[in-house]
Amino acid sequence: MSGKKYDQVKALIEDREYDVEEAVELLPKLKTAKFNESVEMSFLMGVDPKQADQNIRGMVSLPAGTGKNVRVAVFARGDKAKEAEEAGADFVGSEDLAKKITDGWFDFDVAIAATDAMDIVGKLGRVLGPRGLMPNPKLGTVTNDIKKAVAEMKAGKVEYRVDKFANIHVAVGKSDFPKENLMSNITALMDALIKARPSSAKGQYIRKCHLALTMSPSVRINTAKLLKSK
Repeated sequence: MSGKKYDQVKALIEDREYDVEEAVELLPKLKTAKFNESVEMSFLMGVDPKQADQNIRGMVSLPAGTGKNVRVAVFARGDKAKEAEEAGADFVGSEDLAKKITDGWFDFDVAIAATDAMDIVGKLGRVLGPRGLMPNPKLGTVTNDIKKAVAEMKAGKVEYRVDKFANIHVAVGKSDFPKENLMSNITALMDALIKARPSSAKGQYIRKCHLALTMSPSVRINTAKLLKSK
């Protein structure tokens, strides 16, 4: 992408806050990359991530999916391993899978663990944790219902998580998604974020919001209208 092309599409964005539907309609005009870019939504939250009770984190199922092939790794033994394979998991294993990861292999997007495989996964916290790949019962990625967990991840269940600067970034689809699909995914994400609001969070909950393609300039979203629409 050249700087000239970027400047051309940036000039299409007015210096104001857009309604989210307006922003979604503008996105196709901002496309400069030749590949199918992700549509990314970013938020600056009115929380203090240093406080344990304000460390927002959860999962949300995007109705229209993510538009990408999610590679799922499952830690399981015996019948649970067979269940994972039948459900369409890309990689299934126990100690052998753990060794591959310890040796530096991370060719997957999400990890799921059967409850009785946590003795293996627990030892991988130092390598999986920093990459956001550590299975977690609160996120539904440590479970005995392996079939359901794999299906949900493949269908478009994604994680949202506030970082140390109080930002949240979530991909809500692809640049070739119809407007209706992007809006349904954004609505689902907003519903999840609002439900996840900590009771101790004071003041404006969502301070800033932007929508953008992977390689495009971002569009500022009117957060008051975004919240009012819920």
